[in-house]
Amino acid sequence: MTDQDKTIRPNGLTYKNAGVDIDAGDELVRRISPLAKATNRAGVMGGLGGFGGLFDLKAAGFIDPILVSGTDGVGTKLEIAIETGIHSFIGQDLVAMCVNDVLAQGAQPLFFLDYFACSKLDLDVATAVVAGIADGCKLADCALIGGETAEMPGMYEANKYDLAGFCVAAAERDALLPRHVAMRAGDLLIGIPSSGPHSNGYSLIRKIVALSGLAWSAPCPWNKEIALAEALLIPTKIYVKSVVPLIKAGLIKGLAHITGGGLTENTPRMLPDHLVPQYDYEALELPPVFRWLQETGGVALSEMHRTFNCGIGMVLCIAPENFNEVSHRLIVDCGDEAIVIGQLAAK
Repeated sequence: MTDQDKTIRPNGLTYKNAGVDIDAGDELVRRISPLAKATNRAGVMGGLGGFGGLFDLKAAGFIDPILVSGTDGVGTKLEIAIETGIHSFIGQDLVAMCVNDVLAQGAQPLFFLDYFACSKLDLDVATAVVAGIADGCKLADCALIGGETAEMPGMYEANKYDLAGFCVAAAERDALLPRHVAMRAGDLLIGIPSSGPHSNGYSLIRKIVALSGLAWSAPCPWNKEIALAEALLIPTKIYVKSVVPLIKAGLIKGLAHITGGGLTENTPRMLPDHLVPQYDYEALELPPVFRWLQETGGVALSEMHRTFNCGIGMVLCIAPENFNEVSHRLIVDCGDEAIVIGQLAAK
């Protein structure tokens, strides 16, 4: 017996003693494998368990594709999910924040990977979160082909976890957005409604709730049928099925995903230097959740518009003559309202 054996063997330490349960990780993979499989789409090769996810662009129908990638998290909205034990919706938020961003480049989401990090793996919580991710992937026609679960005791507080997501999308080379050369003064800015604050501004939202004195379980002030936490955890809307057909039809010149920074900072990101957005603020009436946040927090309207989406989750730039067709397609195909929120103007 070596001196090293004498010092190591009496302790009998295992990875599980150090706080990492490999068996729990294996059980999570067993639970979520059917969820991931249910998101498969044309192009997926193999399944979970390999060292990398595989995807065949030719099988997905692309001829001259450009890959577009995006990564994001869900911010401090996650704190509400953790505090209230409502974990079912936050996975859709994670998917939405990534796929809506790549969509703004005119790209169709293809596959998604998630990263779930915690102090100690709670199988029920992790399964609920991944089930929400799978739901989001189905809404985005995007395959969940892999991910990572990391137990890091000492790095995270007990019962806390963090999420990150990564999406790869593709567009045919001649269909990428924005199409700056096609944009003109007078082009319309069309807003598609959001489902709520989505996943932005939650540090301010949590502060406003604290100032209100309301518990997360209290009836929601603008919808008494549900609790405040449930109202604020309504997941981020996914716009893929609404917008991809419009992109393929050549009806969109530019897209802006309205996230942190609101309309103020996100719409200009799709525009050429010689054009600016002019908004019709009368068409931008604040939905009830945002009115409550503004009134309860005493938040200036200018601050609202640069912090929250204020009811508009995606902005489309289109030619005026295409409005009727775009509006009809959104309503008939997806039940989405097309709201004229402004137009482009020369600087």
